[in-house]
Amino acid sequence: MNATVYTVFLTIAAVMLAAGFFIFAWRVVVGPDSMDRVLANDGITASLQCALALYICWSLDTTVVNVMIVIALLGFIATLSVARFRKRDGSL
Repeated sequence: MNATVYTVFLTIAAVMLAAGFFIFAWRVVVGPDSMDRVLANDGITASLQCALALYICWSLDTTVVNVMIVIALLGFIATLSVARFRKRDGSL
């Protein structure tokens, strides 16, 4: 594949990831209830993993794979703990 075409595809993917990240961040700040915030947090975790994968494609450096695994595990544990201990938004 031509290097310029590869760079263009990676740039388009990076712009789309950045836009998605800002949409998720807005949902965390504005979200009407806690489940919207949890879903946005999952989206941010997935976007961060995709951004690290994009970095791997861009630099051909695989040293961040361990970081991706840690982020995936932390995102899973966070979602699991919120699902386990969540109360209704209006209850005490």
